[in-house]
Amino acid sequence: MELSLCMIVKNEADVLERAVENARVFADEIVVVDTGSTDGTKAIAKRVADKTGEFKWRDDFAAARNYAD
Repeated sequence: MELSLCMIVKNEADVLERAVENARVFADEIVVVDTGSTDGTKAIAKRVADKTGEFKWRDDFAAARNYAD
């Protein structure tokens, strides 16, 4: 069985790379969806995640989660 981890993030440049590295211990695939970062998070996500996406935040966590699927 494979496990995919979907992370919904915004302005997490300081911790994203470390979080992804730690998640690789148990996740086969890591998907990072950015919801409007302004701090370099998107560039880091593109470098460390298996898949990335951008979702315009509209105060709806479920919509962002479903987009990541």
